[in-house]
Amino acid sequence: MYGKARARLRALVARMRRDAGMVTSEYAMGIIAAVAFAVLLYEVVTSGEVKTELQNIVKKALSART
Repeated sequence: MYGKARARLRALVARMRRDAGMVTSEYAMGIIAAVAFAVLLYEVVTSGEVKTELQNIVKKALSART
């Protein structure tokens, strides 16, 4: 019984090793998506309204008394 369980575990590990990791095209798509998200986030954070709100939050935090 122990031998069968061990053999099944070995087969499972071998199967997982065959398909481990991304191929180059998947890396490229992941990088493109990350860059697009970063650009979008940068545009949102540097917009007028958001920039003003962030400055107000920082000012409020710095002037808070504990």
